[in-house]
Amino acid sequence: MWLTVLSPRTADGANRMKSQDVVILLKLVSLEHEEREGGGHPQRSDVHREDPFSVRGLEASLGISKTEVNASIKRSVSSGLAIKDRHSGRPRPNRRNLCNFIAHGLKFVFPARPGAMTRGIPTAFAAPSLKNLLISAGEYIYVWPFAKGKAMGQSVEPLFKSVPEAVQKDDRLYEYLALVDAIRIGNQRETGLAVERISERLLKNDQR
Repeated sequence: MWLTVLSPRTADGANRMKSQDVVILLKLVSLEHEEREGGGHPQRSDVHREDPFSVRGLEASLGISKTEVNASIKRSVSSGLAIKDRHSGRPRPNRRNLCNFIAHGLKFVFPARPGAMTRGIPTAFAAPSLKNLLISAGEYIYVWPFAKGKAMGQSVEPLFKSVPEAVQKDDRLYEYLALVDAIRIGNQRETGLAVERISERLLKNDQR
């Protein structure tokens, strides 16, 4: 089972996991938390009032095409990182497997290396919800490159190109993806703190 989580792939060896799969899975976790905390259905997206868990809803909130979302969900279900709800047909992240993959495999499958200084959206422990958790000895913060961003820092390529726009619609998703970046690029202390934090978030109220 661990090998499946560490190197997610379909049973026939094709369609290896892509970085946007992590973004979509974490968005689903965020939607589930919103639904539980609100005591009902999360707010529907756009004028068409799509189910936010649907392929169209995920496209609207994440800026990932319906084709890519559908293919991503199929990969995640095949790898054991998601399941299809027997009653609603919704995709649901397998949080324990996802947590294990993020903690132990993600930085090897989707590594990140800080680049040149640029303007963008703060990530890792520079993100607004995380910046008070750790006093970094580094001189510069990390940012996702974004023309409308107001922060200057070393560039870090996000897991998907639309992440800087998507996180502006969902603070919880922003926190998750910033923690993921802290794991991708952080030192041992930073990685350990990020793993602890995201594990707490992903496994909270996990009923599977």
